[in-house]
Amino acid sequence: MNLTPFIKPVTNSRIKQIDKYATAAEELQRDVLRRLVNEAAGTEWGIRHRYSDIRQYEQFAKLVGIQDYESLKGDIDRMRHGEKDVLWKGCCRWFAKSSGTTNDKSKFIPVTSSGLKRVHYKGGFDVVATYLANNPKSRLLSGKALILGGSHSPNYNLQDSLVGDLSAILIENSSAIVNMLRVPDKKIALLGDFEEKMDRIARCTCNKDVTNLSGVPSWMMAVLKHMLNITGKQSIDEVWPNLEVFFHGGVAFTPYREQYRQLIRNSSMNYVETYNASEGFFGIQNDPLDSAMLLMIDYDVFYEFIPFEEFGSPNPQVLPLWEVEVGKNYAMLISTSCGLWRYMIGDTVRFTSKDPYKFVISGRTKHFINAFGEELMVENAEKGLEIACRETGAKVIDYTVAPVFMDADAKCRHQWLVEFAEKPASMEVFAEILDSSLQLINSDYEAKRYKNKTMQQLEIVVARENLFNDWLKSKGKLGGQHKVPRLSNSRQYIEELLEIN
Repeated sequence: MNLTPFIKPVTNSRIKQIDKYATAAEELQRDVLRRLVNEAAGTEWGIRHRYSDIRQYEQFAKLVGIQDYESLKGDIDRMRHGEKDVLWKGCCRWFAKSSGTTNDKSKFIPVTSSGLKRVHYKGGFDVVATYLANNPKSRLLSGKALILGGSHSPNYNLQDSLVGDLSAILIENSSAIVNMLRVPDKKIALLGDFEEKMDRIARCTCNKDVTNLSGVPSWMMAVLKHMLNITGKQSIDEVWPNLEVFFHGGVAFTPYREQYRQLIRNSSMNYVETYNASEGFFGIQNDPLDSAMLLMIDYDVFYEFIPFEEFGSPNPQVLPLWEVEVGKNYAMLISTSCGLWRYMIGDTVRFTSKDPYKFVISGRTKHFINAFGEELMVENAEKGLEIACRETGAKVIDYTVAPVFMDADAKCRHQWLVEFAEKPASMEVFAEILDSSLQLINSDYEAKRYKNKTMQQLEIVVARENLFNDWLKSKGKLGGQHKVPRLSNSRQYIEELLEIN
C-alpha cells in the first residue's frame, strides 16, 4: 500500500510554514530563544545565569558565556548520574556518544525528550516534507526505508538510561508507524559489531521493497557493496527497483558521488544532504539543484556565529543569525532544548543566501590546516579532489591530510594519504591537478605556493585497501557516525595511519 498520498496534506502544510523562513528569520529565531530561556529558567543553569531576567537576545549574550564540551562536562556528567533540572528541565535518559573526530576521548551529548521531539524528529519529518514537495510523483512510502544506525549501551547502569550513537537513540525511540516502514528490525539495526550488522542487513533486506536509504555515505556504501556480493547483482537498482532517494549526512558526499552512481545506475535516483549531528538537526538540502542546505530556524535551536578569523581569540565577536554575511566562514554556536547553551559545535559554515538562510558546511574548527598561513578548509579539499577525480577518472574512498613541516631538504608541503576505489593512470598528474585546483580555490594556499617559496607541491601517499576502516576498527569506531579526520594541523592521525599502511 502506498501511504504517500495520505501524508501529503500534512507535509504540504509544513512546507507553507518553512516558506516563512525567507521573510521572518529574525522573528522566528528570537521566538526560539525566548521559548528556550523561559523553559529553562527554573533549572540550575537558568538560575545561575539569571534566565528569569532575560527578555532579549542582547541580555542573553551578556549573561551567558561561550561554552564548549569541557565547560559543560561537569553538568552533563551529573545529568548522566540521574540528577534532574541541571541544564534542562527534568531528567535526561539518553546521551549521544560522540567525538566528532577519532579522538579516544568521547563526548556525551544530552538528548532530552524535548530535543528528540522538537529537534531531531522534527528534522526527520521535514526531510520527508521537502523531498515530497520537490518530487510530487514520489512513491516514497510505498515501500521500506533502510535506515543505517549505530548501537547503544547502558549509562552508568542506571535503569532505562543509555548512551550510544544518535542514530541508535532515534531508532530506539521511533514511533510504531516509523517502525512499520523501516528495515531492518531493531535487533539487527542496533547491533554493535558493524561487520555482522552489515551482513545481516544485506541478507534480510535484499528481498524487501526498499524505496529510500538513510545514513552516512561511507558506511552505507559498505552495506550496498556487500549486498551486491551476496546477491550477485550488478547494481543496487536490480535488487531494489523502486529505490528513489538516499538521505545522507555525517560526511561530505563529494568523494562518494561517482561511486554511488556506479552502484545505483538508475538515472532518476535522488540524493539529499542533511545536517543531523549528535547536538541537533540543523539543515536540509531543499533544492536538488543547489548543494547548499536550508538552515532550519524554527526548531528548538538558537544559532550564533563567530567569524572564523576571530575564532580562538579571547573575546571574539559573536553574531546572531540576522547579522551574518554571505560568503564568510563562521564557527557555529547553538543553544538547544537538550541543554546546550551557546555551545561551540565544532563545525564551520559559509552562508550562500540570506532569504532564506542557506549554507554549506565548510569545515571543522579543529579540522583545517593553517601550518604555513594557507588556511585550507575541508570545503577546499573536497572541491579540489572533485576536480582531480573528474579530470583523471580517479575515485576516492577516504583520505586525510597533514602538513610536512620540514623534510631533510628543508622543504614544507601537505601530505595527502588517499585510499582510491580507482587509481588515476598517473599519480603525478593527479597531484598536479589537485595542487593547481587548490590554488584556484584558495588564494591563501596560492600565495603560499607562489614559486615554491613557502610550500612545495603537495604529496600523495596511496593508502592500501581498507586502511582507514582497519584504523577505525582498531579504535572500536567502525560504523555508526564515526568518521576519518580530513585535515589536521598535527601529524598525529596520519602517522598512526602510515604506521599500518
